[in-house]
Amino acid sequence: QVQPVESGGDRVQAGSSLTLSCTFSGIDAADFARGWFRQAPGKEREGISCIAFHSGNTYYQESVEGRFTISRDNAKNTIYLQMNSLKPEDTAMYYCAAITRLDCSGSWWNYRVGAWGPGTQVNVSS
Repeated sequence: QVQPVESGGDRVQAGSSLTLSCTFSGIDAADFARGWFRQAPGKEREGISCIAFHSGNTYYQESVEGRFTISRDNAKNTIYLQMNSLKPEDTAMYYCAAITRLDCSGSWWNYRVGAWGPGTQVNVSS
């Protein structure tokens, strides 16, 4: 059973930066891409960024492109999300997941595998 654990969320002001971390257990690091998702109050969970574990190829949703950077540490089976220039609309619970694809092409968010982690809350005030 793939089990991710997220951390790093906080309450910050607009314009601030945060780095989220996600460590996976129960998965071979060589197999799957990894993705970050978020769910704002009253909205559906959405995939915002993805990284292929082998090639490092990445995907960013338009709303975060240029502000967020996804990275990985294969040895630690961990991914990160560096979030800069945070906006109030970035307020959400952030989750990570393993993706049963080798890269981040197509609708990668539909290929999540394993349980959702507890998530980490990011609150951005104006």
